Amino acid sequence: MVTSSAPGKVYLFGEHAVVYGEPAVPCAIERRARVTVEERAEGVRVHAGDLTLDGFTVEYDDAAAGHPDVDVPDSLVEAGVGYVNEAISQARDAADDGTAGFDVTVDSEIPLGAGIGSSAAVVVAAIDAATRELGVELSREELADRAYRVEYTVQDGQASRADTFCSTMGGAVRVEGEDCRTLPAPDLPFVIGYDGGAGDTGALVAGVRDLKETYGFAADTVAAIGDIVRRGEAALADGDVAELGRLMDFNHGLLEALGVSSRSLDAMVWAARDAGAPGAKLTGAGGGGCVVALDETTETATALEYTPGCQQAFRAELDTDGVRVEGR
Repeated sequence: MVTSSAPGKVYLFGEHAVVYGEPAVPCAIERRARVTVEERAEGVRVHAGDLTLDGFTVEYDDAAAGHPDVDVPDSLVEAGVGYVNEAISQARDAADDGTAGFDVTVDSEIPLGAGIGSSAAVVVAAIDAATRELGVELSREELADRAYRVEYTVQDGQASRADTFCSTMGGAVRVEGEDCRTLPAPDLPFVIGYDGGAGDTGALVAGVRDLKETYGFAADTVAAIGDIVRRGEAALADGDVAELGRLMDFNHGLLEALGVSSRSLDAMVWAARDAGAPGAKLTGAGGGGCVVALDETTETATALEYTPGCQQAFRAELDTDGVRVEGR
């Protein structure tokens, strides 16, 4: 039996634009998904603990056509099992054991669909734990690549490498197409606000794609986000929190123009700015979920706690470990 964990992430800059080959800079945060895997004779048994869903257990075999036959909505099965199912397929492939059976238990501190990397963290941890259980230790580069393939499959080809690479490596990373690398970064003072909701990533990505294909100025907006990322890299290297904040504000405005913000996300962004945060923006696909702000003081977290529509506010340290083994 092996337990591995991997961190969630926030985007300093670049979500949505990264899908079109522009750079993005996500940062791993110390909120983790933990996956425990134990080999069994056949089939797969998945227990989902705290995934901001009611816990459930399902058992199925490879004849189940990719999904277990359980009496719950398809969206629940997709969220709780779909990523794990594909992760197990990658682990079997890596170990050259196409029939290996597993008991899988998932417990996560990262809310699903909130824009802070829940699926990537679960996938990275699941592949790592399952391959180790089969006696195979993947390099971080191969682990990140296999995790990306899982998200690419489940998200119908609309995933980037950003989330899975960040969750695997930890710290701050830069992703531009196939080019993925780690970046030096100070311990940034992240504050996160969560509205309790979740955006539909597929629909939001498709909406941006439609805008980009219909309007030239929408395509220019996507390119402008890439320009912000390039400017932000220099500020990150200098540890210039004030400049990072200004660029985050610009990035949020452009994401709002692309239609991926929401009333609750905008309210939290403005509450953070009014409290003195150098910068604040939505993080992830948008439509609901989380915002990220920079603030060394307690003012932003306090302001978010009193903002209508904000369900939770918390500080988050930069996670420099990435994926790690928690126990055997």
